[in-house]
Amino acid sequence: MRSLTDIFDEYDFLDGDDRYRLLIELGRELEPMPGALKTDATLVRGCSASVWVYPVPCEDGRLHFLADSNAAITKGIVALVLSAVQDKPAAEVAGMDVAAALAPFDLTRQLSSNRTQGVPNMIALVKDTARRIAAG
Repeated sequence: MRSLTDIFDEYDFLDGDDRYRLLIELGRELEPMPGALKTDATLVRGCSASVWVYPVPCEDGRLHFLADSNAAITKGIVALVLSAVQDKPAAEVAGMDVAAALAPFDLTRQLSSNRTQGVPNMIALVKDTARRIAAG
């Protein structure tokens, strides 16, 4: 998975339609999520499209996430969120301001509110998971 900085460098260089294409490409690069993990328990509430996120705690305390969406651009937004937290220590993710890390992308200005309405819920799910795992 690309770093958030690398993604932003490319994103900042692009305009409108090319930014959409980049998001779609990021979504395609997500690690496949097995269908069996796409359950009501892994569904992120409040998203206009279906979004599933499944945390995979690593033995060394890092967090790895599997995620998917049934909408291409939404899946790209999911990939963007994950690029901020993927494979980082749970304690670091728990204390991280993910929304601030994503702020340079100005997603609410670039995309419809329909596409971004579930982002805070996804961030909350990721951070809650990280807090639980960090607490042991």
